Amino acid sequence: MNLGFEYPWVLLGLGLCLLPIWRIGAVANPYPWLAILPIDPLSLAISALIRLLGGLAIGGLILGLAGAYLQEQQVERIGHGAHIVMLLDRSNSMDNTFAGKTPETQGEESKASAARRLLNQFVDQRAHDLIGIAAYSTSPLFVLPLTENKAAIHAAIDATALPALAYTNVSKGLSMALEFFDSRPVTGSRIVLLVSDGAAVIDPDSEAALRELFKQRQVSLYWVFLRTANSPGLFEMPDDPRDDNAQAMPERYLHLFFNSLHIPYQAYEAETPGALQQAIDDINRLENRPLHYVERIPKQDLSTRCYAWAAAMLLGLLGLKLCETRP
Repeated sequence: MNLGFEYPWVLLGLGLCLLPIWRIGAVANPYPWLAILPIDPLSLAISALIRLLGGLAIGGLILGLAGAYLQEQQVERIGHGAHIVMLLDRSNSMDNTFAGKTPETQGEESKASAARRLLNQFVDQRAHDLIGIAAYSTSPLFVLPLTENKAAIHAAIDATALPALAYTNVSKGLSMALEFFDSRPVTGSRIVLLVSDGAAVIDPDSEAALRELFKQRQVSLYWVFLRTANSPGLFEMPDDPRDDNAQAMPERYLHLFFNSLHIPYQAYEAETPGALQQAIDDINRLENRPLHYVERIPKQDLSTRCYAWAAAMLLGLLGLKLCETRP
């Protein structure tokens, strides 16, 4: 049963509910001979009602004193959403604007600030998602496990505003993001949302490991590439064929690697906060499929309701008492 009590020993007092059976507190009126009184069904019904109300009032008081409550429950529901891991780039270039400069005026916004603002809005629109947060620069950083707690998610996104580092180790960040899905049943869409303004060369061993992880975890990948003005894009071919290599164009080759994973993959280039908003809105629209999720219903105190029940029964007894007539 889901019913619990803070002070279960108080339940011994439930035996007092039987007291109204023996005595209801009505005034006894003398008659010379009871046999001459006709049977009065209304009085018998009222007498039974008084006994019932008295027993229920005592029971409500005892349950309230025992601290009745409903235990925490987990209810499986079907909604629309996904399990999403946000993987945020925390290299120091993210603290620059889309123009590649340090924000100097109050109106200017860095790429990291724009990403945090729009991701917080994205979270507010996702009612049933489980969302986890990871970050990376030189090393991956575990921020928040998959959770439906919106306050914790917002706090985790805001926490990525800490000073960034220089290097971008995207392979370790992706490996950590995929580990979020370990030991979790596949109950809906699984997404890694990568938000970064650059890439780095991934060595062959890391590529092989990532291919296996993506295959095992059944994950979709979205890459929101925050492109700095005048920098190479994901889809551009170099003018000089000698520059067509991972060292010279790491973003293009990371995009090609993602395309070769044979998983659902979509890349977005965002050169302004407005373009970033459009990319996130598109992801919000695409990833809204049926999702099995478990809703946690917290412990609910019932003592107040028990006292209210007892008060209602006592008011009923008071009403009946006021209707009592005397000879």
